[in-house]
Amino acid sequence: MPCASEAQGIVRRLHSFWKWRCVYTHTHTEGRICVDGSIFLSHFPVQFLVSDLGSLVPNVEKAKSTRQTNHKLLCSVQESDGHSASTAVMNGGGAHYHSEEESKQDGGGDTDGGEDSNEQEVIVIQDTGFTVKIQAPGTEPFDLQVSPQEMVQEIHQVLMDREDTCHRTCFSLQLDGNVLDNFAELKSIEGLQEGSLLKVVEEPYTVREARIHVRHIRDLLKSLDPSDAYNGVDCNSLSFLSVFTDGDLGDSGKRKKKGSDLEQIDCTPPEHILPGSKERPLVPLQPQNKDWKPMQCLKVLTMSGWNPPPGNRKMHGDLMYLYMVTVEERHISITASTRGFYLNQSTTYTFNPKPANPSFLSHSLVELLSQISPAFKKNFTVLQKTRVQRHPFERIATPFQVYSWTAPQVDHTMDCVRAEDAYTSRLGYEEHIPGQTRDWNEELQTTRELARKNLPERLLRERAIFKVHSDFAAAATRGSMAVIDGNVMAINPGEETRMQMFIWNNIFFSLGFDVRDHYRELGGDAAAHAAPTNDLNGVRAYGAVDVEGLYTLGTVVVDYRGYRVTAQSIIPGILEREQEQSVIYGSIDFGKTVVSHGKYLELLERTSRPLKVQRHDVLNEKDEPVELCSSVECKGIIGNDGRHYILDLLRTFPPDLNFLPVEGEELSPESVRQGFPRQHRHRLACLRQELIEAFVEHRYLLFMKMAALQLMQQKANKESKMSDAEPTTETDSPSAATTITNASQATPTEDVVPTVTTNGPLVPVATAIQNGLCESPLEGKAEAEDSIPGLAQAKELAESLAAEDGSGIDPKSREVVLNACKAVGSISNTSFDIRFNPDIFSPGVRFPEDSVDDIQKQKQLLKDAAAFLVSCQIPSLVKDCLDHSALPMDGATLTEALHQRGINVRYLGNVLEFVDKTPARAQLEHFYRIGISELITRCAKHIFKTYLQGVELSALSAAVSHFLNCFLSSFPDAVAHLPADELVSRRKNRKRRNRVPGGGDNTAWASLTPSELWKNIVSEAQSYYNFTLHCENADQVVEKYGLQKITLLREISIKAGIQILIKEYNFDSRHKPAFTEEDILNIFPVVKHVNPKASDAFHFFQSGQAKVQQGYLKEGCELINEALNLFNNVYGAMHVEICACLRLLARLNYIMGDHHEALSNQQKAVLMSERVLGIEHPNTIQEYMHLALYCFANGQLSTALKLLYRARYLMLMVCGEDHPEMALLDSNIGLVLHGVMEYDLSLRFLENALAINSKYHGPRSLKVALSHHLVARVYESKAEFRSALQHEKEGYTIYKNQVGEAHEKTKESSEYLKYLTQQAVALQRTMNEIYKNGSNASIMPLKFTAPSMASVLEQLNIINGIIFIPLSQKDLENLKAEVQRRQQLQESGKSVEELTVDGPLELEDKIPMDVNVD
Repeated sequence: MPCASEAQGIVRRLHSFWKWRCVYTHTHTEGRICVDGSIFLSHFPVQFLVSDLGSLVPNVEKAKSTRQTNHKLLCSVQESDGHSASTAVMNGGGAHYHSEEESKQDGGGDTDGGEDSNEQEVIVIQDTGFTVKIQAPGTEPFDLQVSPQEMVQEIHQVLMDREDTCHRTCFSLQLDGNVLDNFAELKSIEGLQEGSLLKVVEEPYTVREARIHVRHIRDLLKSLDPSDAYNGVDCNSLSFLSVFTDGDLGDSGKRKKKGSDLEQIDCTPPEHILPGSKERPLVPLQPQNKDWKPMQCLKVLTMSGWNPPPGNRKMHGDLMYLYMVTVEERHISITASTRGFYLNQSTTYTFNPKPANPSFLSHSLVELLSQISPAFKKNFTVLQKTRVQRHPFERIATPFQVYSWTAPQVDHTMDCVRAEDAYTSRLGYEEHIPGQTRDWNEELQTTRELARKNLPERLLRERAIFKVHSDFAAAATRGSMAVIDGNVMAINPGEETRMQMFIWNNIFFSLGFDVRDHYRELGGDAAAHAAPTNDLNGVRAYGAVDVEGLYTLGTVVVDYRGYRVTAQSIIPGILEREQEQSVIYGSIDFGKTVVSHGKYLELLERTSRPLKVQRHDVLNEKDEPVELCSSVECKGIIGNDGRHYILDLLRTFPPDLNFLPVEGEELSPESVRQGFPRQHRHRLACLRQELIEAFVEHRYLLFMKMAALQLMQQKANKESKMSDAEPTTETDSPSAATTITNASQATPTEDVVPTVTTNGPLVPVATAIQNGLCESPLEGKAEAEDSIPGLAQAKELAESLAAEDGSGIDPKSREVVLNACKAVGSISNTSFDIRFNPDIFSPGVRFPEDSVDDIQKQKQLLKDAAAFLVSCQIPSLVKDCLDHSALPMDGATLTEALHQRGINVRYLGNVLEFVDKTPARAQLEHFYRIGISELITRCAKHIFKTYLQGVELSALSAAVSHFLNCFLSSFPDAVAHLPADELVSRRKNRKRRNRVPGGGDNTAWASLTPSELWKNIVSEAQSYYNFTLHCENADQVVEKYGLQKITLLREISIKAGIQILIKEYNFDSRHKPAFTEEDILNIFPVVKHVNPKASDAFHFFQSGQAKVQQGYLKEGCELINEALNLFNNVYGAMHVEICACLRLLARLNYIMGDHHEALSNQQKAVLMSERVLGIEHPNTIQEYMHLALYCFANGQLSTALKLLYRARYLMLMVCGEDHPEMALLDSNIGLVLHGVMEYDLSLRFLENALAINSKYHGPRSLKVALSHHLVARVYESKAEFRSALQHEKEGYTIYKNQVGEAHEKTKESSEYLKYLTQQAVALQRTMNEIYKNGSNASIMPLKFTAPSMASVLEQLNIINGIIFIPLSQKDLENLKAEVQRRQQLQESGKSVEELTVDGPLELEDKIPMDVNVD
């Protein structure tokens, strides 16, 4: 038995190995460096617990020197189960949970973090960094800043990335002659302190170490090569920012031209960027980066054919042989031995392993090659210099693979590592992981089981979960492609291809077809195709609730080459048992036989509140009631590991009755009016979780208003009976009441009921509730809420009912709550609690007779929810688009906007119809156009999916190019190129028993014609979206709906995973097709997976946002900085949420006057957006615009213009010129051009912005007034005073009508008009003088002033929604006092109306904040 201290040591070592493994698995250069115990360095060498970028990125030691040595995290953290009583009232989950957590986060009112120790634990993490000296062979000792939490392994990483030590991989670090353990944390090493000297000692190679070394050298040689990013491998992706900024903005900013050298700036944009241009070239999408020109160090580096060494050479220490060709055309053979690398005497055909003379024995390949090849020495040095100068964000791997839909023709070079990876079918870098193949299920579940009591534990747990998920997604994607490409043997090879299943790398793969008529009653193949995504949504939902003891499977859904593949981790033991024996909860035959299990009920009960699932009874085959707390399809299986797994979560959310016609069931009038119910392709149409959340919020508000109205009526009755009596008793429970207040404040704006007069009858409200309608979705919520007195009283009553057993409350008040509960369909009579039974309307599911009433209620609730979607959520989306709080730019952002409001994409036709009938249709044109484009490309994708299934592999590029020609080309008779005949006939004679799923040999695809394809698209739009398209070909669509072919090409390529050659395509030629098969470069998978979240970081981020909104900029900034630290800890350096964090930080830096820091953070945000979302994603376009503003503020004018031109080009490509966001972009460009005195160009952009603003905001909008003013300023600079006056008058009129004559803006405009009039008069006088007296005229000097940079920047800030108002200290104190007063009053339950005694305080006008001009 080991002693206690030994046992602890083993446990600690295992723990640190796990910790390291979470962090250091697979990545690529700087990168896919194999390290000592080496799972490759992860996406991020991460500092444990506290990190800033210094420890997150390669180039680490440079950044580390700037790290604060004493970094504290003050973390206000919720107890995991510490939900206050209010949740019982509010039915927890979703937005309710958020509001509760936010009120805790902010510690109430003004307190920072948390003084209230009951609700929060405060953890302080000390990170006192120190410096050590590193001595490597052949280099000068250098200093490296480290942190006690780091492991020795991380110092290895730094050395393998440094320019002067990057070529070493096989070494140990020694302190005073003792070798340091790679997995030891630095704080545990005896004698390691400030100033200690660590020696890098070369170690003997093993075969594994030699392979790792070769792989690392190959990665260094390829470090600037973008081909991995184009090919979508190893989590590489593209970034082009450096092309426009000429390197790093921060460093080079000093030598950029300042405002004084204006004449040196070339401001003319390319022709296709100018307003009004119809040209949409594709090539500028990927500008040539001069760093990417290949810098050849070696011609060939490959494994020798003489491998492996024979026995006698092994005994001389030979490990393997390499073959190389240098740039000087010298062919050499190299032996990798235990002592290092040396030249041997072998040639291509003769084996002579003896060392050559001289042998140049070196410990690293780089040292050896530098002696043999002068070109290698020179180029390798330059290459490494360039590599370390690139911004780290350009080279760190992303957590999930991003694919590019365009790519240039990349030369295919010889690459031994790539070849080896392909041959050996490397499953998941297993050769570098102790224990071989990864047990994905074990890893996924073990990470969930990690402790989560305090912040450090939660960070470690969330990082481990995120890391394993991103690795699993990568492995599942690779496996799915291998399955469809026919590289994996089926586990049931005798069956038809559609029915085959596969296991590869411990992952189970199945195809999205209806196997054995499993889904026959639900819609066959259509249901089988929809089920995996529904299941994934279920996995996502249960994963987010994160109940201890309940496990879901790792699930990834991959669409590739027309097939849908579901990849799942494998429950231990499931393959050895029959399914009937395994399932102890749920049903395997859609409810015919049902079983239940006490433990499962207990676990699922804990998820039922947040997921709004009602516990219910169903009848089994013996007509006995069986209790469930999920849908019947949800199966519970206890694995051999003793864990309780749930799977088949496809009905986690209730059915969508608008798409589920049921005999004898009438939908609500609102749904019927819109033509529902409609038959859908399958019967698995479910409501989205966001819709359920919004619906419950809506009902909660109604519940409160009902109770308030009844209370007021009771009060009125009482008062009329006994005027001197006391009012209703109120229970004092302020903290809980506050939480509820927050909850109702968090309700979405659209949740509004018809306002009801206090003394009116209650009937109409109740009816409205029964129908689930929301009659005036376009009203604001606040007025409705404040118009009902007694709301606060109702809240307190509901609160106290939930908090105690209700014995202290008078019966009348209880009756109030009972009535309100009944009216809104709550399942409880004493508190608000809405839940859904997911089995209602499931075919084959029967319910006990005694639950008839309950089932009826549930049916009504489902009808109400379906009506709520149509009558509330769709109008609310359209309203948000009208007031520009939602601004979709492309299909992805439109889908996101729909999903955020709980609207499924199958409602797209209804949304477009609603827009078409809206009175303000003209102001929604951009939205309508994007919607039509999305509808068309989705229909095309549906057709393309089945089209591809009939194509054999050798004809793939021909088939894809033919489809694109039929879809987009104006060429009327597109003819497909079939593969050469002899190949076809020879293959037909072969016996083809073991066909791959894509092995169909028909050539039916070749007979598709453009008119047939468009007919299919029109009928698909009608049958799937119930929308009528009026067009017969691509040209008619472009003409009728104002679409762009390049945009349609982008959308279909992204949706279908097509990669095309980047060149100019002539879509409009009627003589030849636009695409040839050479233009199709690749087909990529489209992957859906779970995105694990960093919860603590997210709460910090939200708290920071809240502080900023209250005007506490500094505190907000600190919180957001902490959020950034925590995000980095969980996600590594690259993630879309870190991008949002950096953007907000940059904006705060800018507002607080730190322009340089704003520039640095925004640069990171742009790089990250390009890498994680894509180079032309709408978010990336926005990031470019922000960066341009900060560049201008830093005096980098030409860079600012280049960035704005890039943003405009991308926007033209993504959505065209006619979009409200284009007005903002053009105003920015126009202002900068005005600043550099390019007046004519400036006018073109500003006048375009004016036209777009007038169209989308209405001619009377304040935005239009501002546009007029900007145009007037440019005319003034050109001395065209008449035009200037005309525009300024327009602006003045708008201001006068909208805000009144006394308003500051109106006065400013009036002053400016006077000034312009004087100037115009002076000019006229001068002109008259000249006409009169000719050359003898005495001319008064006129003031022609170029605009000052400060005035241009001021206007830029205004249009970008940033207003600075200088405040005195006294103003600030008054403001803080006012904010606190409002908060306290709100918490005590008073409405905001009562607060404004001394007139409303306009927060936005008092402090620098983000505001909208309009």
